[in-house]
Amino acid sequence: MADVEPVPDLPAAVADCGGERALVVADLHAGIERAIAAEHGVALDSRADARRERLLSLLDRTGPDRIVFLGDLMHSIGDPGGAERGEVEVLFEALPDVPVTLVKGNHDGGIESWVDVEVTDPRGIRIGDVGFVHGHTWPAGEVLAADVVCVGHEHPCVRLTDEVGGSRVERAWLRGPLRREPFENHVDGLRWNDPDGVVFPAFNELAGGTWVNVAGQSFLAPFLPAALDDADAFLLDGTRLGDYRDV
Repeated sequence: MADVEPVPDLPAAVADCGGERALVVADLHAGIERAIAAEHGVALDSRADARRERLLSLLDRTGPDRIVFLGDLMHSIGDPGGAERGEVEVLFEALPDVPVTLVKGNHDGGIESWVDVEVTDPRGIRIGDVGFVHGHTWPAGEVLAADVVCVGHEHPCVRLTDEVGGSRVERAWLRGPLRREPFENHVDGLRWNDPDGVVFPAFNELAGGTWVNVAGQSFLAPFLPAALDDADAFLLDGTRLGDYRDV
């Protein structure tokens, strides 16, 4: 059976896709610093170099056969600015000679017109027995025929409190069995294999997220939380927190 194993302490995973191992990261959001400055008036130095070095270190550590970007490689919804496009171009130039698959996200605009990598339909792709979809649209039926379905877009986080009232927000993984019912009226050619769903934390720590254990927080994906009704939350260090709603 295919599996997806998080890399300890990092927002990335290695997926066993049968004939190959893929390093999977979601929501890199290149160029986000400019958007934060424009939208919130907060000037931040670019962390593009740090993001690139962190990814290259992951590649050295895991030695994958493929890299899968699980959507939102860019941050701009439309055409990227020079700095954002430059970050993506420099990143691709620095990558080792392994195939790259970008599962198109809602922030990736017309990226397929200027990058020389595989860019999928927004409904995702299946590689071996692992399905990949960004999560802003309903996935393809073929994706749901996998053993495991990897989802980005949501940027799941948990708000943790201590005995004296202090709190902090941590990026988290969500994992549990997917439910068929939410997909039945939305996915053509639905093929069901009782897959697990794995919702990835954002690779970019500036990207914010959905506080999944806080009442009133709305999920972003059209099939969540309904399709992942029995999921546990895990911190990046592997700590299992139990049912994400009860953390």
